[in-house]
Amino acid sequence: MSQRTIGVTEVALRDAHQSLMATRMALEDMVDACADIDAAGYWSVECWGGATYDSCIRFLNEDPWVRLRTFRELLPNSKLQMLLRGQNLLGYRHYEDDVVRRFVDASAENGMDVFRVFDALNDPRNMEVAMKAVTATGKHAQGTICYTISPLHTVEGYVKLAGQLLDMGAQSLALKDMAALLQPQPAYDIIRGIKSTYGEDTQINVHCHATTGVTLVTLMKAIEAGADVVDTAISSMSLGPGHNPTESLVAMLEGTEYTTDLDPERLIRIRDHFAKVRPKYAAFESATLVDTDIFSSQIPGGMLSNMESQLKAQGAGDKIKQVMEEVPRVKADAGHPPLVTPSSQIVGTQAVFNVLMGKYKVMTGEFADLMLGYYGECIGERNPEVVEIARKQAKKDPITVRPADLLQPEWGTLKTDAAKLDGFDGTDTDVLTYAMFPGVAPGFFSTRAEGPKNVGKTEAQLKAEAEAKSDSGNAVTGPIKYKVSMGGRDHSVTVERA
Repeated sequence: MSQRTIGVTEVALRDAHQSLMATRMALEDMVDACADIDAAGYWSVECWGGATYDSCIRFLNEDPWVRLRTFRELLPNSKLQMLLRGQNLLGYRHYEDDVVRRFVDASAENGMDVFRVFDALNDPRNMEVAMKAVTATGKHAQGTICYTISPLHTVEGYVKLAGQLLDMGAQSLALKDMAALLQPQPAYDIIRGIKSTYGEDTQINVHCHATTGVTLVTLMKAIEAGADVVDTAISSMSLGPGHNPTESLVAMLEGTEYTTDLDPERLIRIRDHFAKVRPKYAAFESATLVDTDIFSSQIPGGMLSNMESQLKAQGAGDKIKQVMEEVPRVKADAGHPPLVTPSSQIVGTQAVFNVLMGKYKVMTGEFADLMLGYYGECIGERNPEVVEIARKQAKKDPITVRPADLLQPEWGTLKTDAAKLDGFDGTDTDVLTYAMFPGVAPGFFSTRAEGPKNVGKTEAQLKAEAEAKSDSGNAVTGPIKYKVSMGGRDHSVTVERA
C-alpha cells in the first residue's frame, strides 16, 4: 500500500509550554532536546513568536533574539517556525508598515524560516503587509485562518478567506484552532472545500489544541480530507489546554494509508527529556485537563492558563467559571472575533472586569479600540450600545479603514526613544524589542547583563519536595493505642493529636 506522508510540526518549544505553563520554560531546559528534535523528521519546529517574546523579557531576563539564534544553531536541519500576529507583530497594537517590514527582515536574518501570519479578527487587510514582507525575504509565508464558531461563521466563509490569503501570496494555509473548537466534520468540510476550490496541491497545515478532548479525531478527519501537515506536541508536553501527543498521532496512522516517517527512537528521547523538565514548572501549570464547556466559552489554551493565573493573583480564583460564561457574551458584543492573541486577551480581560466590577462599568482602552474598529473589521455587527460606551470613553469615533493607514512613520521615534534607555545595545533588534513592549523593555535592558533566570524549581528543590512527601506518608494521622504495664497490671492508653 502506497502511503501519503503527513508532515508534522512539533510545538514543544513554543505553544506547548505557552498553553500548559504560561510560557515560563527557560531556554536552558530546551537545548538538550534539540539534537533529537532536529533529527526526528519534523516538517517544521515551532519555537518562537506568540507569548514567548513577552515572557522572555518580562519573566526570564532573556533576550528573545538570542533564543532565536540559539535555536537556529541547535536545529540546523529544521525549518524554524514562528507565529506572527500580522500588523500586531508580537505586540498588542498595530504597527506602522515600515516597522512590520523591519521586524520580518530581522526575524528572517536571525534564522526564521516559516512565518505563520494571522490576524486576530481574520481581517486580511491586517495580514497583507506582513505576508508580502515574508515573501520578499525568500522565506515561507503561511496565511492563517483562525477558526471559531458563531452563527456567522460558515464553511463557505472560511473557504473564501483561504482564497484571499492565496491571492496575497500565501505559500501554504494554516487552519488554526486555538481553543479546541474544531470538530471532526467541520475540519473535513473546510479542508475539502479549500482543496476542491483552489486545487489539491494547496498545502494546508492544521493546528488544534486538545482541551475539549475531540481534536485527535479532528486531525484524522483533516488528514482524510487532504491536510498536508498537522501540529502536535511530544506526549510529555501535551494534552490539557495544550496539544495532541505526537506519538499518539504516529500510532493513530499505523495500518492506514498515511505515515509521518518520524523517528520513533528520537521521539522517545524527546519525550523523556521533557518528562524530567515539566515538574520544574508545576506552579505554573493550568488546572484544566478536559473541558467541554469551552465549546461555549471558546477560551483558547494559552489564554486559559494565563487567565487562571491572573484571577488567582487577584484573589478571585473562584470566579473562573463566571468569567468563562461571560466571555462569549463579550465576544458577541464585539462582533464575534476569533479568540486569539490579542483579541483573546482583550475580550478575556473585559469579561473579567464585567464579572468583578459590573457589565461595562469599567472598559479597558484596548476593548474600546476593538469596539471602535481600531483593530480591524469583525465578521459580525458590533453591539451599538457598547460601541457608544466605547466612543464616549475613548473620545474618538469608530473607523472602517485599515487601522495601520492611520499610523504615522514611527521607526525614527522608536529608535531615538530606545537609545535613551540604560542597557540599550544599539541594534535594530533592541529597537524592535522596545517597540513590542515599551513598558517592559527598559527594565529588561537594565538587567540583561545579569543573564537569564530560570523560574522553575531546581533539582534540589524537587528532590526535597519528594522526600517531604514521602516522609509525610509515614506521619501520624490518627490515634495510636499503646498497652502499658504498671505494677503488674496492664493499661490501655490512646494517644492522639491535640
